[in-house]
Amino acid sequence: MTLPPVPAARARELIGRFAGLQVLVVGDVMLDRFVVGRVTRISPEAPVPIVRFESEYVRLGGAANVATNVLALGGRATLAGLVGEDAAGTRLREQLRKAGASADGLVVAPDRPTTEKVRVVTERNQQVARIDYEHDGDADEAVTVQLIARLREHGSGAKAFVISDYLKGAISKPVVESVIALGGGSAPVIVDPKIPHLSCYAGATLITPNHHEAEAATHRRIRSEEDAREAANDFRARAGCQAVLITRGEHGMWLSDSTVEGSIPAVAREVSDVTGAGDTVVAVLALALGAGATLAEAAVLANQAAGVVVGKFGPATVSTEELLRELTG
Repeated sequence: MTLPPVPAARARELIGRFAGLQVLVVGDVMLDRFVVGRVTRISPEAPVPIVRFESEYVRLGGAANVATNVLALGGRATLAGLVGEDAAGTRLREQLRKAGASADGLVVAPDRPTTEKVRVVTERNQQVARIDYEHDGDADEAVTVQLIARLREHGSGAKAFVISDYLKGAISKPVVESVIALGGGSAPVIVDPKIPHLSCYAGATLITPNHHEAEAATHRRIRSEEDAREAANDFRARAGCQAVLITRGEHGMWLSDSTVEGSIPAVAREVSDVTGAGDTVVAVLALALGAGATLAEAAVLANQAAGVVVGKFGPATVSTEELLRELTG
């Protein structure tokens, strides 16, 4: 079964409700730094390209990219997560302020670096190398207690919650339980998961594994829509969540809950970079569900938004104007 498109009038109504809608995003925040240069020759020291520096810029990544996607669509975002006591943490806060996101939920973990990914790319956006600064062990108990306190302090007015898990230490079972308790069964909790934490997500409204994560969690190969249907149902049972949306790249998405299931065809366009597309998906899902959309409507909107951002380079966002243009022509 293919889920129907959202009628243009309904799409406008839902997207119009995004304005000012409060979303709390908790997870692994990152800073993406891009060092751009020109490759003209191969090094005589090793068979690697020499990149002549031309420019450098930064973007917010991970859970921070989810927050910027919420803002780009007119919502309000509070970000909760961990940063180090370092220059990257300071720079990340500055970028959040420029974007208009609240950084009040961030906790400084002095024994950890701020997660930073440095990509060396050519002027044609071809990636040459990536350097990761990170500590991916679980946060210690004292830091986790501080993070939960920030969640309770800033999450009471949220209309939707996003858990953005990149296995960098911020997300744990106590953190997830605190977020679900804040949702109280009335505000949706959307999880962008990592499979080692699958048992932590019980009680979530919607979990969004990609194709490979769904296969790993269910020990099933997904080669067809029927495979996707069976894997989604199995995933939902294993995770103990209300609904599952499997993102399948060029094959679109598959949505499954107790009342609706079906496929959503991928948006046909040239793909530039899939980095951050999952962040856009969960941001749109949170805003749409918080605005009163059904699960099927929210999934269709998220699919269209993903089709926009994969045409952009690096962690990117989609605006309400771009999304409406995609949905209404």
